[in-house]
Amino acid sequence: MDDTQNTQEYDKGNTTFFGILLIAIGVLLLLNALFDWHFLRMRNLWPLFLLVPGLTFEYAYFSNRKNPGLLVPGGILTVMGSLFFFEIITGWRFSEYTWPVYIFSVAIGLYQLYWFSGKPKGLLIPVFILTLIGGVSQVLLLLDLSFAILNSSIIVPCICIGLGLFFIFVRNTKPPKK
Repeated sequence: MDDTQNTQEYDKGNTTFFGILLIAIGVLLLLNALFDWHFLRMRNLWPLFLLVPGLTFEYAYFSNRKNPGLLVPGGILTVMGSLFFFEIITGWRFSEYTWPVYIFSVAIGLYQLYWFSGKPKGLLIPVFILTLIGGVSQVLLLLDLSFAILNSSIIVPCICIGLGLFFIFVRNTKPPKK
Protein backbone atom coordinates (compact mmCIF):
# COMPACT_ATOMS: atom_id res chain seq x y z
CA MET A 1 0.00 0.00 0.00
CA ASP A 2 2.78 2.42 0.90
CA ASP A 3 4.71 1.78 -2.34
CA THR A 4 1.55 2.33 -4.38
CA GLN A 5 0.91 5.64 -2.63
CA ASN A 6 4.51 6.78 -3.24
CA THR A 7 4.25 5.83 -6.92
CA GLN A 8 0.98 7.76 -7.28
CA GLU A 9 2.51 10.84 -5.62
CA TYR A 10 5.57 10.56 -7.89
CA ASP A 11 3.36 10.25 -10.99
CA LYS A 12 1.27 13.22 -9.86
CA GLY A 13 4.45 15.30 -9.43
CA ASN A 14 5.70 14.26 -12.88
CA THR A 15 2.45 15.18 -14.60
CA THR A 16 2.43 18.55 -12.82
CA PHE A 17 6.02 19.24 -13.88
CA PHE A 18 5.38 18.29 -17.50
CA GLY A 19 2.12 20.26 -17.50
CA ILE A 20 3.96 23.39 -16.37
CA LEU A 21 6.69 22.73 -18.93
CA LEU A 22 4.13 22.42 -21.76
CA ILE A 23 2.37 25.61 -20.65
CA ALA A 24 5.70 27.49 -20.65
CA ILE A 25 6.53 26.19 -24.13
CA GLY A 26 3.06 27.15 -25.36
CA VAL A 27 3.36 30.67 -23.93
CA LEU A 28 6.76 31.11 -25.60
CA LEU A 29 5.44 29.87 -28.93
CA LEU A 30 2.39 32.13 -28.67
CA LEU A 31 4.50 35.21 -27.81
CA ASN A 32 6.88 34.37 -30.63
CA ALA A 33 3.98 34.16 -33.09
CA LEU A 34 2.13 37.27 -31.86
CA PHE A 35 5.09 39.62 -31.52
CA ASP A 36 7.44 38.19 -34.15
CA TRP A 37 10.24 38.00 -31.59
CA HIS A 38 12.28 35.34 -33.35
CA PHE A 39 13.08 34.20 -29.85
CA LEU A 40 12.86 30.53 -30.70
CA ARG A 41 16.21 30.30 -32.47
CA MET A 42 19.23 28.37 -31.28
CA ARG A 43 21.26 31.54 -30.73
CA ASN A 44 18.65 32.52 -28.14
CA LEU A 45 17.79 29.14 -26.69
CA TRP A 46 21.22 27.62 -26.03
CA PRO A 47 21.00 28.49 -22.28
CA LEU A 48 18.35 25.79 -22.10
CA PHE A 49 21.23 23.29 -22.31
CA LEU A 50 22.21 24.59 -18.86
CA LEU A 51 18.83 25.53 -17.44
CA VAL A 52 16.95 22.30 -18.19
CA PRO A 53 19.57 19.99 -16.61
CA GLY A 54 19.85 22.40 -13.67
CA LEU A 55 16.11 22.40 -13.08
CA THR A 56 16.08 18.62 -13.56
CA PHE A 57 18.68 18.19 -10.81
CA GLU A 58 16.67 20.51 -8.55
CA TYR A 59 13.45 18.65 -9.30
CA ALA A 60 15.12 15.27 -8.79
CA TYR A 61 16.12 16.26 -5.28
CA PHE A 62 12.94 18.07 -4.23
CA SER A 63 10.63 15.36 -5.60
CA ASN A 64 11.92 12.74 -3.15
CA ARG A 65 14.34 14.57 -0.80
CA LYS A 66 17.09 12.02 -1.45
CA ASN A 67 20.67 12.66 -2.58
CA PRO A 68 21.17 16.36 -1.76
CA GLY A 69 24.39 16.25 -3.83
CA LEU A 70 22.13 16.88 -6.85
CA LEU A 71 21.60 20.41 -5.58
CA VAL A 72 25.19 21.51 -6.29
CA PRO A 73 25.08 21.05 -10.07
CA GLY A 74 21.38 21.98 -9.99
CA GLY A 75 22.07 25.33 -8.35
CA ILE A 76 25.07 26.12 -10.54
CA LEU A 77 23.39 25.21 -13.84
CA THR A 78 20.09 26.89 -12.97
CA VAL A 79 21.77 30.17 -12.00
CA MET A 80 24.08 30.11 -15.02
CA GLY A 81 21.26 29.27 -17.45
CA SER A 82 19.14 32.08 -16.00
CA LEU A 83 22.06 34.51 -16.23
CA PHE A 84 22.71 33.62 -19.86
CA PHE A 85 19.02 34.13 -20.71
CA PHE A 86 19.25 37.55 -19.04
CA GLU A 87 22.36 38.33 -21.08
CA ILE A 88 20.67 37.29 -24.33
CA ILE A 89 17.55 39.35 -23.57
CA THR A 90 19.65 42.43 -22.76
CA GLY A 91 21.99 41.96 -25.71
CA TRP A 92 24.96 41.16 -23.45
CA ARG A 93 25.12 44.84 -22.42
CA PHE A 94 25.63 43.98 -18.77
CA SER A 95 28.05 41.06 -19.08
CA GLU A 96 30.92 43.26 -17.98
CA TYR A 97 29.12 43.68 -14.65
CA THR A 98 27.45 40.29 -14.19
CA TRP A 99 30.50 38.00 -14.24
CA PRO A 100 30.52 37.71 -10.40
CA VAL A 101 27.30 35.72 -10.79
CA TYR A 102 29.53 32.89 -12.07
CA ILE A 103 31.14 32.80 -8.63
CA PHE A 104 27.79 33.21 -6.85
CA SER A 105 26.36 30.24 -8.78
CA VAL A 106 28.87 27.88 -7.16
CA ALA A 107 28.19 29.43 -3.75
CA ILE A 108 24.44 28.94 -4.28
CA GLY A 109 24.88 25.29 -5.23
CA LEU A 110 27.05 24.63 -2.19
CA TYR A 111 24.70 26.56 0.08
CA GLN A 112 21.79 24.44 -1.10
CA LEU A 113 23.83 21.35 -0.26
CA TYR A 114 24.57 22.80 3.19
CA TRP A 115 20.94 23.69 3.85
CA PHE A 116 19.39 20.38 2.76
CA SER A 117 22.05 17.89 3.91
CA GLY A 118 22.03 18.34 7.67
CA LYS A 119 23.98 21.61 7.69
CA PRO A 120 27.58 20.38 7.87
CA LYS A 121 29.60 23.35 9.10
CA GLY A 122 32.53 22.63 6.75
CA LEU A 123 30.45 23.64 3.72
CA LEU A 124 30.01 27.16 5.06
CA ILE A 125 33.72 27.91 4.56
CA PRO A 126 33.71 27.66 0.74
CA VAL A 127 30.25 29.26 0.62
CA PHE A 128 31.51 32.21 2.66
CA ILE A 129 34.74 32.56 0.64
CA LEU A 130 32.95 32.39 -2.71
CA THR A 131 30.23 34.80 -1.57
CA LEU A 132 32.85 37.21 -0.25
CA ILE A 133 34.87 37.09 -3.49
CA GLY A 134 31.74 37.52 -5.62
CA GLY A 135 30.38 40.28 -3.38
CA VAL A 136 33.63 42.25 -3.27
CA SER A 137 33.98 41.87 -7.04
CA GLN A 138 30.43 43.10 -7.59
CA VAL A 139 30.92 46.09 -5.29
CA LEU A 140 34.18 47.02 -7.04
CA LEU A 141 32.50 46.74 -10.44
CA LEU A 142 29.64 48.95 -9.30
CA LEU A 143 32.06 51.50 -7.83
CA ASP A 144 33.98 51.49 -11.11
CA LEU A 145 30.73 51.97 -12.98
CA SER A 146 29.69 54.86 -10.73
CA PHE A 147 33.08 56.54 -11.20
CA ALA A 148 32.80 56.04 -14.95
CA ILE A 149 29.34 57.60 -14.93
CA LEU A 150 30.50 60.48 -12.78
CA ASN A 151 33.33 62.24 -14.49
CA SER A 152 36.33 61.64 -12.24
CA SER A 153 37.57 65.16 -12.91
CA ILE A 154 34.60 66.54 -10.97
CA ILE A 155 34.78 64.15 -8.03
CA VAL A 156 37.77 65.74 -6.27
CA PRO A 157 36.42 69.31 -6.59
CA CYS A 158 33.02 68.17 -5.27
CA ILE A 159 34.68 66.48 -2.30
CA CYS A 160 36.66 69.66 -1.57
CA ILE A 161 33.51 71.80 -1.77
CA GLY A 162 31.60 69.37 0.46
CA LEU A 163 34.36 69.31 3.07
CA GLY A 164 34.62 73.09 2.94
CA LEU A 165 30.87 73.46 3.54
CA PHE A 166 31.10 70.95 6.36
CA PHE A 167 33.87 72.93 8.11
CA ILE A 168 32.10 76.27 7.61
CA PHE A 169 28.57 75.32 8.63
CA VAL A 170 28.75 72.21 10.79
CA ARG A 171 31.92 72.95 12.71
CA ASN A 172 30.96 76.60 13.34
CA THR A 173 27.42 75.80 14.57
CA LYS A 174 28.58 73.80 17.59
CA PRO A 175 28.59 75.76 20.81
CA PRO A 176 32.04 76.43 22.26
CA LYS A 177 33.13 74.16 25.07
CA LYS A 178 33.33 75.75 28.53
